[in-house]
This record gives sequence, C-alpha cells and structure tokens, in this order.
Amino acid sequence: DVACSSAAITTLDSTGNVGQYTSITIGSDGLPIISYYDVDNGDLKAAHCNDAACTSAALATVDSVGFVGGYTSITVGADGLPIISYYNGTNLDLKAAHCSNVACSSAALATLDSAGIVGQNTSITIGTDGLPVISYYDNTNGDLKAVHCSNVACTNAALATVQRFLLILGSN
Repeated sequence: DVACSSAAITTLDSTGNVGQYTSITIGSDGLPIISYYDVDNGDLKAAHCNDAACTSAALATVDSVGFVGGYTSITVGADGLPIISYYNGTNLDLKAAHCSNVACSSAALATLDSAGIVGQNTSITIGTDGLPVISYYDNTNGDLKAVHCSNVACTNAALATVQRFLLILGSN
C-alpha cells in the first residue's frame, strides 16, 4: 500500500554476492531499473524489472573490465535512456555508463575523472539543460566534486571542485 505497511519481497539476482551500492529509478517505459555492484565478479550490473512490482527482472552486466560498479547512481536522461555514474575500483576513476536501451543490456562507457582516487559516493541527476550532473568524492584531495556532462551520453564533461573537506585534528 501507499504507506508501505506491507511489502512483497523479491530476490532479483542471487548468483553469488550481488546487490551492493544499489540505486533505483523508474525508466521511460514506466518500469523500475536498478543499478548495483556484483562483488564476486567486480562488475556493474543492471536489473530491469518486468513489471511495476518488480517481481522479476532482466539482468545485464553493464561494465566488467576490472573491479567496476561501486557507488552506483542511476537516473533517466533526457533521451529516455538510463545513465549510471559509478566508481572504477581498479583504476580509481569516476565513470559513466549511458545505456543503449531501457533495459541497459548494453551501454557506452566513459571515464570522466581519473586524477587521483576519485569517483566514490556518486550521485547523478539531470540538470535543467537536459544534461547529466554528477557529484562525487575526490579521496585524494578530500574534495566534493561535480561533473557537468557536455552531452546526454556523458562522454565528455566539465569538472569542478565544489567544496574542500578539511579534517581538523585537535588535541584534548
């Protein structure tokens, strides 16, 4: 019900240790789509639900080169296709996957920031200009960063440091 006082629980993927760093949105087809990390294989995966209640889903490996897919965030772009921001744990980079279809069974992949250890704790949305905007953590410098994509596929982007986080160590 609307108050979520009861719920039907469905296991969508149970092949190994899967389901970390989940993010969900409603696709342009009206069905949920979930991005998540497959720990055992080190892959970014997507689950496109077959119905509104998500009682079953079509599963797809979106990126499998290295250990990729941590800290996922998913939204639907102005073109009606899912776009996912995520962390490349092998190269320590921020990446984006622009899905080629609503089920995300294939995608164009792009590395957006590779200067140091960057790309953890991502969050993605679509700006008022119709282009993706991604926030993420720069672990090397302790900064909050943002990427404003130059196109809907996010194959090119402008980087900006939003706020420097300072760790202040004091003595008692």
